[in-house]
Formats: sequence, structure tokens, C-alpha cells
Amino acid sequence: MTAPIEDKAGSAHLLVFARYPELGRVKTRLAAGIGDEAALAVYEELLYHTCGVTADVAAYKTLWLAGPSAAAVAFPEAWNNYEQLQQVPGDLGQKMQAAFAHAFAAGATAALIIGTDCPGLTAEVLTQAYALLATHEVVIGPAEDGGYYLLGMRELYEDLFVNKSWSTDLVLAHTLADADRLGLRVAQLPTLRDIDDEADLKAWRAGSG
Repeated sequence: MTAPIEDKAGSAHLLVFARYPELGRVKTRLAAGIGDEAALAVYEELLYHTCGVTADVAAYKTLWLAGPSAAAVAFPEAWNNYEQLQQVPGDLGQKMQAAFAHAFAAGATAALIIGTDCPGLTAEVLTQAYALLATHEVVIGPAEDGGYYLLGMRELYEDLFVNKSWSTDLVLAHTLADADRLGLRVAQLPTLRDIDDEADLKAWRAGSG
């Protein structure tokens, strides 16, 4: 059962970045190893998982979509209780910064951003992240590949989104270095694996990721 959408103002916000489930346009690195159709099936599985773990989290939920879909592919109805917006142009940092700015402008007191690539993500991890924001300015969920699967903050820190080599193993280290330079208290969540390529998929299916 899906929880009702919370009020925008004065609440926790959850920002979910996703793509339309469109053949040939999702999980391209994974598709290079297993083919477009199989990659789409994995992406749809991850979408379902992400929706399931976020549905009952007490937060105002915004789904930020990369698009629009070239083939007018509909997004799954399970996400209808999430406000759906389009990601802004630019690199990943610019997109995430805009999403956080939108949340804080709407009255968020704490905001988390996640993608749809992490099968280890649970509602408990999200709840823990919000709890940690009560005593830290930033919370981050490290990914095994050197990036992160979750970032949370109580106000916008623009430095965390600029001068980053996105989609590399340097993102987490550079983000933590920026937070340290700014004097921010950072809490780290358990390290989890994103599903980006065939090796990640095999590890997940084998139960090690």
C-alpha cells in the first residue's frame, strides 16, 4: 500500500532520479554485456525495487525524470503518488543541484537524493539517513565503485556538485574532501553496490552485492 504524499513545506523530501524504461536508452553499460532487452528488464526490476523501498518512507517524494521519452513511453503507474518533474539540462551535478534547490525552495528541512541503481537500498537505510541529518549537515551512502548511491543535506551546499568527474571512482572522495573543506559534519551509511555493468549484475545475482 502506497503512503500518501506528504506536505511539501517543512518536511523531509526524497528526490529520486530515474529514466523512462525505454529499450536501448537505459543501463547502456550493462546492455553492452547482456543486450538491450535484458538490460531493460534489469532496469525495470530495479525501478520496482526502488519504488517498493521508498513508498512508505515519510517524506515528500519527487521523481526527477531524464527525458522526455523519445517514444512516449509511460512511466509505471506505481509512481503516480510521486510528484514527477523533468531533470534540468547539464551534467549530473547541475541536475542534482537543481533538484535540491527545488526541494529547499519548497520548504524542505532535510532532503535525500537517490537513483534507481541500488538493489541493496532499503527503507531502513533511508530512515537512518534522515535520522543522521538531525546531527550532521550531510549524509552520504558510499557505493563500491567510488561514487555514492545517496546524498542528503539540510541546506544546499553548491560546492558538492561542481568540479566533479562524474561516473568515475573519484566522486565520493572529492565530495568528502569538499565537505571537509567546508567544515561540514558528514555521516556515512553502509557501502552498497550500484548495478552499472555485467560484473555488478553477476555479483548481485550471486548474492554478494
